[in-house]
Amino acid sequence: MAASKFRVPVLNPCDPRALLREHGIHPSRALGQNFLADPNTARRIVRLADVGPGTRVLEIGPGLGALTVALAEAGATVHALELDRHLIPILKAVVSGIPNVTVEQGDALTWDFAALRDEPLRDKSLRDKSWVCVSNLPYNVATPVVARLLEEAPQMTRMLLMVQREVGERLVAPPGSRIYGAVSVKVAYHATSRIVGAVPPTVFVPRPKVDSALVLLERRPAPSVDVPSYDALFRLVGAGFAQRRKMLRRALVPVLADRTEAVLIAAGVAPTERAEALDLESWASLARAAS
Repeated sequence: MAASKFRVPVLNPCDPRALLREHGIHPSRALGQNFLADPNTARRIVRLADVGPGTRVLEIGPGLGALTVALAEAGATVHALELDRHLIPILKAVVSGIPNVTVEQGDALTWDFAALRDEPLRDKSLRDKSWVCVSNLPYNVATPVVARLLEEAPQMTRMLLMVQREVGERLVAPPGSRIYGAVSVKVAYHATSRIVGAVPPTVFVPRPKVDSALVLLERRPAPSVDVPSYDALFRLVGAGFAQRRKMLRRALVPVLADRTEAVLIAAGVAPTERAEALDLESWASLARAAS
């Protein structure tokens, strides 16, 4: 895999303490900032994401740029979306002189992913208009950001996301698992998923108290189930897991009212089942019966 050639940054993105000290900035606990400080881990993430020349990458939460630089070294065109305005000058200094890196301030919880569809193809060697998301997601917003990417960024065909291990396990959890939940069903609807690696706390500054996981999501060309309404499906899923200790004949009453037992029976689901017992196809059967 050919690497791009660019001037080595004056500021070392893998020395976050020096960068923060240089600019008088302290990591924000409220923003869940844990900066990647190990270049080998950054390169490993890039390899697992299968990123190279011709890949268009959205990086959410680039922080001080360690992963950004590794992505650029691999030849990717990177759109780095950073929430913290105080980090923007540092990030721009780190990537100064590196071609095909765009830095933008924005919140991944509200940012319009349609902007990626409209971004011009500056590099004619790019394969297509699809995108890959490669990100070290802040722990405190990882789950809603993943949900938004799946629902609102159809051009994102692949995602390699570093998240808190517990969050990663929940994203890929199978039916029947203690941690299987509404987001697990949502992931299964949109993508195939698996954990492809573990990351220890020692590679971050400041060091988190938990391990991280690398989760690979690959978008399905089309959902594997057919339902009359996506929103109606996930209203049922949300209601079921909102009261996961209750049997479905009670948990789904807020959505189905007095039709609850009849809909469950029509879908071939025992009214005494609980939400975590249902796989995606069973939820889809429920949605079809409810319609």
